[in-house]
Amino acid sequence: MIALYSSPGACSLASHIALREAGAEFELRRVDFAAAEQRTPEYLAMNPKGRVPLLITDRGPLTETPAILAWIAQSFPEAGLAPADPWEFARMQSVAAYLCATLHVNHAHGRRAGRWADQESSHADMVAKVPETVGESFRHLEEEVFQGPFVMGDGHTVADAYLYTVSRWLETDRIDPARFPKVHAHRTRMQARPAVQAALEAEGLKPL
Repeated sequence: MIALYSSPGACSLASHIALREAGAEFELRRVDFAAAEQRTPEYLAMNPKGRVPLLITDRGPLTETPAILAWIAQSFPEAGLAPADPWEFARMQSVAAYLCATLHVNHAHGRRAGRWADQESSHADMVAKVPETVGESFRHLEEEVFQGPFVMGDGHTVADAYLYTVSRWLETDRIDPARFPKVHAHRTRMQARPAVQAALEAEGLKPL
């Protein structure tokens, strides 16, 4: 049985949505960040990074959203969640890598500045910079990446679950979604999908 360790509202929502889109049988296991469950010895024994998502498979654990999304897409090919062409698959992965390595890091500066600096003044600078850096990331997606109606064009892929997940952070990063009409329309479109609705309900989240 597949098991996904997830925390409501975290980036693990993308993997949760993708599993539902794939029609996979899985168990959702909540990690309570408020209770620091991600730092318990039991959790660290499974995932020494102390973060989510963590996907338990019959071949072992997987971490990092781009890797998990690729595994889901390739493990359930009948769901059509990734391009079959190697070039197009790589292009999809480049989007996932950007969301993980750039946009998410920019977002994290507003909440976990202590990862990068010790001085409170430095924390304040990073927090103040978030609307600019995250905004620039979404501008790149809006103007240079997004092909619409889905990330890769007409075909829905696991990249859409990831974009939807991070687009839910716009308001908390003090960014008006109206600045990015393609991304905003994509968020609305995704929330009409049964898999997204089911994932939100399971995690106690509301559509935006």
